[in-house]
Amino acid sequence: MYKIATTLLLTFLLSACSGNDKAIDPNLTEAELYQKANSNMQGGRYDKSVEYYQALEARYPFGSYSDEAQLNIIYAYYESGEHEAAGAAADRFVRLHPQHPRVDYAYYMRGLSSFVENQGVLERFMPTDMTRRDPGAARKSFAEFNDLLTRFPNSQYAPDARKRMVYLRNLLARYEIHVANYLFKRGAWLAAANRGRYVVENFQGAPAMPDALAVMVEAYYLMELDELSDKALSVLKANYPDYPSLNKDGTFQYQTNMENERRSWLNVATAGLLGSQAPIGFDTRKFYGKEALSYRGD
Repeated sequence: MYKIATTLLLTFLLSACSGNDKAIDPNLTEAELYQKANSNMQGGRYDKSVEYYQALEARYPFGSYSDEAQLNIIYAYYESGEHEAAGAAADRFVRLHPQHPRVDYAYYMRGLSSFVENQGVLERFMPTDMTRRDPGAARKSFAEFNDLLTRFPNSQYAPDARKRMVYLRNLLARYEIHVANYLFKRGAWLAAANRGRYVVENFQGAPAMPDALAVMVEAYYLMELDELSDKALSVLKANYPDYPSLNKDGTFQYQTNMENERRSWLNVATAGLLGSQAPIGFDTRKFYGKEALSYRGD
């Protein structure tokens, strides 16, 4: 059944593309197709421009405008808000032309398309805490921008990609802290500690770093892994001596009294949802930066 549905979908798409091509004057030369495609794109008629670019590519696959048409299709899809299609077109160009002089543009647009897709429509116009969203697209965009910088560190698009990666790094790091705080509520201390350690190991420089260390201090303390807890505390004190949970003498203000937290039967029976003290949580953005959304897919 799945194969039949897939076949029908592909048939429909191919028919649609063929229909669009036939609707365009078959007597147009390559240069004329390219001119009409550019004219439509400059006029903001992105869907129409894509039709002409695709017709050009189909009729003159080895022509002098073919590569440029493929690059312009990426931009047209992006400007029309079809970010998934833009990313797919960029990925296709990378695969077909890995040595092209402008392939860095395709790498950049692939990351940018995922970046904007991560935000969604409402988030671009309404304030929201992006650090609580599903980070899938953010991780994808981060990896794609990193791919650009690894292959083309001197690209003209590298400076903007780096700035966006800093934003994404901060977002992904804070997301891990939100998850750690939730895991504390469930009594999953080891999992919480691992989230904190992941931030420390992978997101150096993120404003969430002090909270990540505090997560480790508290979680290891609750598991009675004193050596690991003390080690995390030493790093926290050395790098963030003004952290709110640190007393003047350098001791840590644990949010849970270990003796009282010896999981009550109600706490155990409800997997940490009931019968526990006030939930443990670390969020010091007001002290170490709110990780403002300085990039909103502009």
